[in-house]
Amino acid sequence: MAHLISPSVLSCDFANIQRDVEMINQSTADWFHIDVMDGVFVPNISFGFPVIEAIKKHATKPLDVHIMIVNPDKYIQDFKKAGTDILTVHYEACPHLHRTIQAIKEAGMKAGVALNPHTNVNVLEDVIADLDLVLIMSVNPGFGGQKFIQNAVNKVKQTKDLIIKSGSNALIEVDGGVNLETGKQLIEAGADVLVAGSFVFNSSNPTQTIVDLKSL
Repeated sequence: MAHLISPSVLSCDFANIQRDVEMINQSTADWFHIDVMDGVFVPNISFGFPVIEAIKKHATKPLDVHIMIVNPDKYIQDFKKAGTDILTVHYEACPHLHRTIQAIKEAGMKAGVALNPHTNVNVLEDVIADLDLVLIMSVNPGFGGQKFIQNAVNKVKQTKDLIIKSGSNALIEVDGGVNLETGKQLIEAGADVLVAGSFVFNSSNPTQTIVDLKSL
C-alpha cells in the first residue's frame, strides 16, 4: 500500500483551528494526528476532549490520537466518545499493556502502542499480533520541532521484521522531525504512516508539502 500522511495538529494555528482542519480535509493527507499531553508523562500540556470533539465536528478523515498521559485506561471511553478512530498509548505508561489494548478495541477503536526513543522494539513481541499500529517516536515526546533521532530508522526496520515474523497487520507510524529527507529514509525502512507537524504547518504551502510527503 502507498504510505499515509497524518499531519499533527499540535503545530496548527490554534486561533484558526477550523481553517487548518479544512485545509487537511481538502489536502491529500489521510489522517489527523492529535497529540494529548498531561504535563506528567511528558513535560508539556496540550488539548483535551473539547478540542478533539471540535476537530471531529469538521474533520472528514480519521482521528489518529496519540496520548502521552499517565493512567490512559481511565479515559479510553472518553476518547471514543470524543470521536477518536485510532488510539495510541505509550508502552512506558501501561503496566498492563495487553489489557489496555483489549479495552481500546472493545471500545470500538483501533489500538496503537508508541515507543519512546530509548525503548527497545522487542518489548512488543507478546502484543504485536493484537496491534493495529506501532508508533516509533523519532524525537523525545512533548514538544514539536525537535531534531530527528537517526536510530528511529533502525527501529522501523526492527519493527517491520517483528511484524512479518508474527504475521501481524500492524502499521508502522513515525512521529518527530519528519521532513522530505528523513521521510524518505523512513519509507525505505518500512514505515507506513508519517506524522508531520511543524514541517507542514510552518511551510509556505502546507497543501503542497503534504503532496510532497505523499509522493516520497
